[in-house]
Amino acid sequence: MAKALRVLIAGAGIGGLTAALALLQKGIDVEVFERAPELKEAGAGLHCSPNGVRVLQTLGLNDALERVAVKAVDRDIRLWDTGQSWRLPNHGASSEERYGAPYLFLHRGDLHAMLVSAIRAQRPEILHVNARCVDFAQDGSGVTLDVEGHGSVRGDVLIGADGVKSIVRGKLFGDDNPKFTGRLAWRGLVPIERLPEPMRAPITTNWIGPNGSVTTYPVRKGELMNFVTLVNRDDWQAESWTDQGTIDECLHDMRGWHDDVHEIIRNIDVPYKWGLFLRDPLTSWTSGRISLLGDACHPMLPYLGQGANMAIEDGMVLARSLDAFDDVEVALTHYERARGERASTIVLKSREQGDRVNRSELGDSASAARYIEAQWSGGNIAQRYDWIFDYDATSVEI
Repeated sequence: MAKALRVLIAGAGIGGLTAALALLQKGIDVEVFERAPELKEAGAGLHCSPNGVRVLQTLGLNDALERVAVKAVDRDIRLWDTGQSWRLPNHGASSEERYGAPYLFLHRGDLHAMLVSAIRAQRPEILHVNARCVDFAQDGSGVTLDVEGHGSVRGDVLIGADGVKSIVRGKLFGDDNPKFTGRLAWRGLVPIERLPEPMRAPITTNWIGPNGSVTTYPVRKGELMNFVTLVNRDDWQAESWTDQGTIDECLHDMRGWHDDVHEIIRNIDVPYKWGLFLRDPLTSWTSGRISLLGDACHPMLPYLGQGANMAIEDGMVLARSLDAFDDVEVALTHYERARGERASTIVLKSREQGDRVNRSELGDSASAARYIEAQWSGGNIAQRYDWIFDYDATSVEI
C-alpha cells in the first residue's frame, strides 16, 4: 500500500535517481528536479563494488547490469616506470563468493541511463528537466521548493542530491570551504580495439608512482577502456569534469611513465582535466524536513572508487528510513545516523589512499617493491576493503 508521503529530490544524478527508484519501490511518491536540459551523466567509468551492486540488484536492475557491465576478474598494482606487477585479491572473480555480489566496471552514463529507464517504466512524469531549484522553505507541515520554470512545489520532504556544489547544502549550512590538494585529474576513454590485446583484460590496473597514479579498466561490456590519472600539479584549479585538455599536455604530465601508460593516452579521443579539492565531512546533513545525499554531503577524493557507491547506499537507506518511520523528521534523523559515520570515514580513508599511492618511496625500484609488498599484503587488503564491501544498505540497522 502506498504511503501518504511526497518526497522532493533536487538533482537527478546517480544518487538522486537511486533514491527515487528505491522510494517508488516502497510505494512513496517522489518528484525529481534536474537543472540540466536532458537526463544524462557526464564523466566516464566507475567501480561499482559489491556494496553498491547489491543495492542495484535489489532495485531490480540485475538484467540491465548484465547487458552493460564488465565483471572484474582481477586487480593489479603496477610500478609507474618499470611496469613491475603485483596481483591483489578482493577486487575480482572471488567477489561474489566473498561478499555475495560481483565487482563491476560501469560507464557512468550507462548506470545513469538504466536508473532513468527503470523510473520511466513506472512513473515517467516524476522526472523534470530544465528545473533548477533556487530556494526552499519549510514549516511544521511540509517543504516548499521554488523551481525555475515550475513555480513553487509542495512536499513533505526535500532531499538535496545536487552534487558537490549543492545549492541545498549551501542554503542550509553555508559555504563548504574546499581546499585544493595540489593535484590534477585527467580522464578519458579509449575504444578497446585501439589497444594491444594484452591490455584489454577485464581487470583494474593501478599504476602508482612518486608523483601520481593511474587507474585503467574496461567499461561498456568491454568496448571502451577507462583511463584516469591523478598527478601532482598546482597550476590548474578548475573543479569541472568538462574542461578539455590535450593529448600532448597529458603526456607531458606523465613523462617518464611506462610505455603502456603512454599508449593509452595517445589513443584517447578527448582528455578532460579537473582540480582535486578536499572537503571536510559535515557534522550534520539534516535540518527538520530537509536532508542531503551523495556528493552534496560527503564529496570525496576518487582514490577508493566509492563516490557513486556511497550515493547508491544513501538512496537505499533514505528510502528504508522514510518507509519505516511515520514522522519524517525522525526518519531523516535515523537516515543520517545510519549513514554519517560510514560516509565520513570513507571520505577520510580516500584521502589516506591518495597518499598511499603517491609516495616518494615509489621513485626507486627496490624501495618501491618493499613498500608495495608491505602495503598491499593480504591482511592489509582485507582490513582496508572488507568493511566497505561487506556493508549491506538493504538490511543495515536504521
